Amino acid sequence: MTDFADRASEREAEFLVEALAKHQPPSENTAGFSHCEDCGDPIPEAKRKAVRGCTRCVVCHEYIQLKTK
Repeated sequence: MTDFADRASEREAEFLVEALAKHQPPSENTAGFSHCEDCGDPIPEAKRKAVRGCTRCVVCHEYIQLKTK
């Protein structure tokens, strides 16, 4: 039986792998993320193909652009 420390260590390792994967540059074969990193909604395939390596849906991308102006 695993104890809480073992489970916490496993979970920490999972978070680390996820975080590192999120910050890897997209490969040439990758059309981008399938879901928005902010809201979790699917990113339309047309946008993923047009904007290689995109991580946000259109709505969240526009919101970020307006917020940073």
